[in-house]
Amino acid sequence: MGIGVEIVTIGSYLAELVPKHLRGRAQAVSNAIGFTAVPLLAFLSYKLVPVAPLGWDGWRWILTLGALGALPVWWIRRQLPESPRWLAHMGRVAEAEVIMRALEERVAREHGAPLPPPAPELPAGPAPRFRDIWVPPYRRRTIMLIVFHVFQTVGYYGFINWVPTLLIHQGITITNSLLYTSIIAVAAPFGPALVLWFGDHFERKTVIVVLALWNTLCGLALSRATGVGLILACGVGLTLANNIISFTYHTYQQELFPTGIRARAVGFVYSWSRFSAIFSAFIIAFLLSRTGSAGVFVFIAAAMLVVALTVWLLGPRTCNLALEQISH
Repeated sequence: MGIGVEIVTIGSYLAELVPKHLRGRAQAVSNAIGFTAVPLLAFLSYKLVPVAPLGWDGWRWILTLGALGALPVWWIRRQLPESPRWLAHMGRVAEAEVIMRALEERVAREHGAPLPPPAPELPAGPAPRFRDIWVPPYRRRTIMLIVFHVFQTVGYYGFINWVPTLLIHQGITITNSLLYTSIIAVAAPFGPALVLWFGDHFERKTVIVVLALWNTLCGLALSRATGVGLILACGVGLTLANNIISFTYHTYQQELFPTGIRARAVGFVYSWSRFSAIFSAFIIAFLLSRTGSAGVFVFIAAAMLVVALTVWLLGPRTCNLALEQISH
């Protein structure tokens, strides 16, 4: 529950503080740093899961290390300012002005020049309500993101969580499966890092559609792969595609709703991915027992095709547009 709230809040916070020409790259930096934990976790699993250091199961050590990481994160976040957009929307204009003045003075000092005139101030809006996400133009976006999250979770976690088991079903030993998973996981932070060069130059809906199709191709190829080289190549391709899609949609969904309902709307649509993760695990387990790993990969590929089609048909443009422009 805590991590789910964190993910939604971080995305909203970045969207409200970062200028329009940097939103994609800011999310990419955030995700690239976060995804460095993926190869570390995979390596620790490879080393610790089969053993019990000091008589304590290896998986318990891994969870403990992750929990301890929350302490420095708590300290860092105490230093962050509140979102001025959110404060202004809630009628706390004086507090928003203090924070904005401090940010502007810092930026002016760093650039050695005064800042351009600010955009016109926005009046405080009415108290946000849940039903606001079901009125045009947000209703279409809400439906699109619900369908997107139900199926993207199958593609993302279906591969990430099940790849060791799927490789074992393809005749690879558990030790080699964990080793291959560790090697594949090294690619995780490179997806967002690569996009730092073009993250704000292409429409986010286009990036999601293209990478969903690429995910489909890599998944189908992996279902037929037997050689180590092809397995690793397809696995890296899937990891890069999944992680670029992940950071792109986290940016994209935050842009589709106004400040007053942003976190609430994104929290609602994103919760569908958590429901999907629950049931897709049982579906994948069933398919694995009935059709083998090939059937699972076909299921994942079909889910990513639905993702591509949904975003392409229903998703609006957002790249380099002000949040106020996208909101109408």
